[in-house]
Amino acid sequence: MKRVLSALALLTALSGCATRWVVDSDVQSFSNLPAADLNAGATYRFERLPSQQDGAGARGAEALEAMAAPALEGVGLKRDDAAPRYSAQIGARVTAALSPWADPWFYPGWGPGPRYGGWGPGYGYGYGRGWYGGGWYGPAFAPPANPWYLREVSVVLRDLASNKVVYETRARNDGPYNLDAAVLPVMFQAALQGFPTPPQGERRVDIEIPPKSK
Repeated sequence: MKRVLSALALLTALSGCATRWVVDSDVQSFSNLPAADLNAGATYRFERLPSQQDGAGARGAEALEAMAAPALEGVGLKRDDAAPRYSAQIGARVTAALSPWADPWFYPGWGPGPRYGGWGPGYGYGYGRGWYGGGWYGPAFAPPANPWYLREVSVVLRDLASNKVVYETRARNDGPYNLDAAVLPVMFQAALQGFPTPPQGERRVDIEIPPKSK
């Protein structure tokens, strides 16, 4: 029911009638990084896969990094490609499905299915329509009507001195709106909430996007 209300609130906002838009994300984080070990101004650089080094892959990675950078800065991490302490590998995946409330008589074979089925292997690291490291970004196909978008983002921090992963976090969201440029940055912010010592277990994080002035 909460998802339905959030979707309705967003659709109203897009029509110019609402004053607030809340993005609700399910977040799970894992940390081996005590707060005492993270000094103010700790530095990082983005880590890219070979497929993201040039061409369309590089452009997609740059776009995704621009979405994640404000969230990283918001928790006290400073980008420094020359002298980083950590590397940050980020990922996003967006897939299209039929709305859970679509009439099955009109769309046989479509349906919401398993909501996400857990995090599992093959999580995509990349941005841009196509296949990146096991995950799609952008709808692989368009449903005939009533589209529903499933989104996941991830951040993995690695200590460069020891080459050990010290922080991993993921967020997921679904809804009827095709507004990735607005939703994904907020999901990165949700994924990093509680850094560097987040609560255990999966949790709901709601973040409001301020309305744009006309």
